Amino acid sequence: RVSTMTEALEVMRTKPFDLVVAMPGGELSDTFDGAAMLKAEFPAVPLVVLTPFSKEVSRRLAMEDLSNVDYVFSWLGNMDLLLAIIKLLEDKLNAEDISDVGVQAILLVEDSVRFYSSVLPHIYKFLLKQSKLFSTEALNQHEQMLRMRGRPKVMLARNYEEAVELYEKYGKKMLGVISDVSFAREGVKDSQAGLRLARYFRERDPYLPIIVESSEASNADAVGTFGGIFIDKNSKKLPVDLGDAIMNNFGFGDFIIRDPKDLRPIMTIRNLKDMQQRIFDIPAESLYYHASRNDISRWLYSRALFPIADVVKRHRFTGIDEAPAVKQLFFDLIVKYRKMKN
Repeated sequence: RVSTMTEALEVMRTKPFDLVVAMPGGELSDTFDGAAMLKAEFPAVPLVVLTPFSKEVSRRLAMEDLSNVDYVFSWLGNMDLLLAIIKLLEDKLNAEDISDVGVQAILLVEDSVRFYSSVLPHIYKFLLKQSKLFSTEALNQHEQMLRMRGRPKVMLARNYEEAVELYEKYGKKMLGVISDVSFAREGVKDSQAGLRLARYFRERDPYLPIIVESSEASNADAVGTFGGIFIDKNSKKLPVDLGDAIMNNFGFGDFIIRDPKDLRPIMTIRNLKDMQQRIFDIPAESLYYHASRNDISRWLYSRALFPIADVVKRHRFTGIDEAPAVKQLFFDLIVKYRKMKN
């Protein structure tokens, strides 16, 4: 621990560090000037600025050059934020796992430092809890470790262009998107940027789950036009609402088999073994509905069951008359996977 950026540089010249966390004093500018010097000498070391929250700090941040800082967070007294910061940096550094291994991504698009500082700890706590739960379904210790390491990565975008860039890179491996409505597009604050972005995603993927959070309740109708899920930022139970939306739409929790005519739940699949035992009981219409929307592969991906999920997603289920063959294919895939892991 040191008191100034100059002292930080001196210490960093003597031994390696994996992360620098700067907590500004009275002058924010001193911190960001020091960040420029630090990044010039140690460009690969992540630098995070942790500020107290106030309207004055937010106003001053808007006038600073943040290009030499990886992330700015607002300290709200929640110790879970420190874990979320580390996990976010890990996800950024290990992003190649998304392309190379099959790990999925969740894209968070938000420019409010205060909001993403509040919501990221909840997202990571949810994901880590789910990964731990799924690991108990593993057939051996090696698979248990892979299930834990295979949790979805979180990618944070703070403007329209950054979100598009991340989608273009990882969109085919995306479990879902969580987006604000108002943020910068082409360098200017756009009150409809999130809705434009959601429509951009929907044109490229008709079934990508998109959660839109906004403090303007009037945006709910617009979100409904592209099949998105609306969450009110003003809700006193926002963390619960967001957790429920992720659970129900990003492939976590039980797999609820629905009747495509009225979306009535008709069957619940709790895990891979349950899917193996009940696959032939799923009505053909329901199987076609879920398979064509990538619901089945998404459910498998969320559990880090990448080999099965990849085959299921690639399979083109073109008509209900194919249902018996598709059921047999899925059954054989599960049996083969479970034998391989035993």
